[in-house]
Amino acid sequence: MIEYLIPAVFSFVLTLILTFVALKLFPKWKMMDRPHKYGLKRQPIPYYGGLIFVFVFVLGTLLFVQLDMKVIGVLIGGLMIAGISFLDDFKDVNPWIRLGVQFLGALTVVISGLGIESISNPFGDPLVLDKFELNVPFGDTILTITLLADLFTVIWIILIVNTMNFLDGLNGLVSGVGFIAALTIFILSIGDHNLLDQTSVATMAVILASALLAFWLFDFHPSKILMGDTGSMFVGFLIAVFAIFAGGKIATAFLVLGFPILDAFWVVTRRIVQGRSPMQGDLKHLHHRLLEVGLTERKALILIYILCAFFGGSAIFLGTTQKLFLLVAMGVLMVIMATIIIFYGIRKLKKINN
Repeated sequence: MIEYLIPAVFSFVLTLILTFVALKLFPKWKMMDRPHKYGLKRQPIPYYGGLIFVFVFVLGTLLFVQLDMKVIGVLIGGLMIAGISFLDDFKDVNPWIRLGVQFLGALTVVISGLGIESISNPFGDPLVLDKFELNVPFGDTILTITLLADLFTVIWIILIVNTMNFLDGLNGLVSGVGFIAALTIFILSIGDHNLLDQTSVATMAVILASALLAFWLFDFHPSKILMGDTGSMFVGFLIAVFAIFAGGKIATAFLVLGFPILDAFWVVTRRIVQGRSPMQGDLKHLHHRLLEVGLTERKALILIYILCAFFGGSAIFLGTTQKLFLLVAMGVLMVIMATIIIFYGIRKLKKINN
């Protein structure tokens, strides 16, 4: 464990130091959020905090992880996501341009050699995705494209990137859930005794988890600094990539982020049905609904932390079949919560009308 302790301490301490520095310098550099843009009645607070753990993660990876094509692909793809997200934080970028860069970032990961080769099947043999190949001439070499595997990988990465961005509606939500997800993947990686070397993904996961934990100390409600899209999308990208790095952990990542993913599907579907752009933001996410039913921000945060930690922690000890049942249980619980929220909303509306 000592090989992981050093990068963990390095990441945690450096993030603490840089966050203290940011709290002093960002106001002087006018790197503040715009609460009026979202109808919030409070003073601006330091923004762009995501730059801190982008820097810490990249530096930590360069120092403690053996570089190969896959790791380099993760770094390049992550910097692409962070770069376009920073521009969007600084000056709004067209959503389709952001989506295009996300696609390129995911494609960079695929080109580097990472991909979802198969999906576990609790009822039989795994569903193999990389057996459908297309050979494309490229100069003096032949590029082998595994159509289903590459497509599924790109969709998975874009899904998790935007899920984490949707989740960034309460201070401390992305840093807390991201820490739980990264820590879960780290624990699974060091306990995975298959033939694949998990050292790289375990080290990168513990670097991210430690940075997020340090940042969470300032991000938890009431927040002293915000990460912005720069941070939330970068974290989403890394969690998505870690889940497929050196042996698929898709089911585990899905369990940790299950509620945010289901919420994202629900929100996007509702927007499309209402004739609105799926990328147009609103205040109708699960965390906003929890506030509407009377929970304080802290209680809503703690509830979501507990749900993510419970389902993610359970995934560490369960096999494929048990994970399927846990996913079903999660879906049922989500429906129950939605029903309660809708019932409360109807009851509240009737009181107003009366």
